[in-house]
Amino acid sequence: MKPDVIVVTSAYGHDLVKTLGGQAALLPIIAASGADGVEIRRELLGNADSLAQLGKAIQQFDLGCVYSAPEPLITPAGKVDLAKVDLLLAEAATLGARLLKLPLGHLPEQLDLRALSALLRSQAVRLVIENDQTISGGTVAPLVGLFRAVAEQGAPIGMTFDMANWHWLGESNVRAAAQLAAHVEYIHVKASREFNGKVHAVALDDAPDTWCALLDQLPDEVPRGIESPLQGKDLVAVTRGYVQQLKCVEAVTP
Repeated sequence: MKPDVIVVTSAYGHDLVKTLGGQAALLPIIAASGADGVEIRRELLGNADSLAQLGKAIQQFDLGCVYSAPEPLITPAGKVDLAKVDLLLAEAATLGARLLKLPLGHLPEQLDLRALSALLRSQAVRLVIENDQTISGGTVAPLVGLFRAVAEQGAPIGMTFDMANWHWLGESNVRAAAQLAAHVEYIHVKASREFNGKVHAVALDDAPDTWCALLDQLPDEVPRGIESPLQGKDLVAVTRGYVQQLKCVEAVTP
């Protein structure tokens, strides 16, 4: 069975989203590409955007939905912001999203997940924590610590594995995959290269082919989100090419 392929709206660039009038304008492009779903970004929502109307449009285009918010799960004080998580879960539900993606934030030495687990079990939306580009939430050690606590306490939390964010922090994505693959429920397929001492996201066609080998280390049945840049005169054709590519990249078993 081929994995679902999700298109992340930010892959088209923040400027284009703004020029088009919002993320809803990308839905016809994403649907025409043959993708299975869309990832809506909270930071790209305008003041006039209606989550209910956006959710209805996503449903009309027969797309699945992931909701991404940049608000960390854990505050700098080491506490889970339950009120914020509850609000974001409600927003995700309004969109019809199946996953809510958040960054980790600041992992304390001791993490009590009981209250968060109770909240999550009362919701249909699944929480997945992504490795971002911060030291506190994007390096291997704190994420291993989080999922050790998740396993020990039976918390209903999975991981979004961003394939390229490790590069910004000098971390090995291969090492990260080896330690975290068991928790991965969503993959951000993103590639990067270093130019003039700075790391930049690049289109998959412009990236070293190591991203394919890395994908092989991760679960092959979970959704794959295209977050590498999607640019060109014919955005439907560009998106369709990558959707088809990701549906055909399968894990190789010896």
